[in-house]
Amino acid sequence: MARKEKVGTRSYQLMKKSALVTGGCGFVGSNMAARLVRDGWRVTVFDSLVRHGAAENLKWLQSQGGIQFIHGDVRNAHDVARVIASAKPSAIFHLAGQVAMTTSMENPRRDFETNVVGSINVLESVRQLKINPVIVYSSSNKVYGDLPELRLKEEKLRYSATSHPRGVDESAPLDFQTPYGCSKGAADQYMLDYARGYGLNTVVFRHSTIFGGRQFATFDQGWVGWFCQQALEVKKNPKRKRFTISGDGKQVRDLLFVDDAVECYLAAVKNVSVARGQAFNIGGGIANSCSLLELFELLEEFVGVKLNYRRLPWRHSDQKFFVADIRKAKRLLQWSPKLNKRRGVKRMLEWAAQMNG
Repeated sequence: MARKEKVGTRSYQLMKKSALVTGGCGFVGSNMAARLVRDGWRVTVFDSLVRHGAAENLKWLQSQGGIQFIHGDVRNAHDVARVIASAKPSAIFHLAGQVAMTTSMENPRRDFETNVVGSINVLESVRQLKINPVIVYSSSNKVYGDLPELRLKEEKLRYSATSHPRGVDESAPLDFQTPYGCSKGAADQYMLDYARGYGLNTVVFRHSTIFGGRQFATFDQGWVGWFCQQALEVKKNPKRKRFTISGDGKQVRDLLFVDDAVECYLAAVKNVSVARGQAFNIGGGIANSCSLLELFELLEEFVGVKLNYRRLPWRHSDQKFFVADIRKAKRLLQWSPKLNKRRGVKRMLEWAAQMNG
């Protein structure tokens, strides 16, 4: 029997746990959907299937059972309203989006329509339908721009931020740069404002680097997976053409394995009473920070080959250092990453080897 439960400022009928995952055939989305099914949720996956690897992830999800798939595009308000009205979700994991900075530079209009208009479509559908699921939104560290306030020290293999020994927290000033930073940042702010203005149960995660299985990495998105693929290719053919990197290889991010990202999203749903209307910087934290050059050292150890590369100029607005200070998430969500970067990279290599035969 259904019961009414108060969440945030509005009531809704709580039936069997029901989730909608937009972008559910993407990397994080497919992992999210599979976990929800294992936990007994009724799951609807919504995806346009345009991204590389999405069709493969759909086949994998369908092989797991328990998934309802709806083909649609978040840019289409009718598609979004229809799937939300049908699914009647108690939680929406809004993971659909344009995810590559380079692609946003090539086609800023499509980037805007996907990330901003798509997010507005989700928010407005929920508001107009007068339901109030938890809405978890995947934002980006790019909302902070180049972080000029950081004091950086150049070391042999990396940059370190002497001014931020625990990483960057949520008090860092927003500074949207590149079309991608602008679109993710705008959607990020709409999510927070719909909590303030309309009482919606939105939670925003500003991510550093997520990696792991089901990630079909490309040159411009998913750098850990991409360089795992390059290492395996070098092992297969030591005389192959050198791969390229942008910048000097000392740029640093913190690595979060996808299973830990999924746990973070579930923690937001569980703790929505304190998480609603909040933004969280999320990554592996300072203990799991890693530069490109440090990743190459790990890959050379694991694969047993020497990696040779050619440098390209720095990418536009490529932060030399971003590591998430995750103390707020630890405090409010009782969440922290479990898999360290070394074990995570090993598992990423196993996934890449499996996909490459």
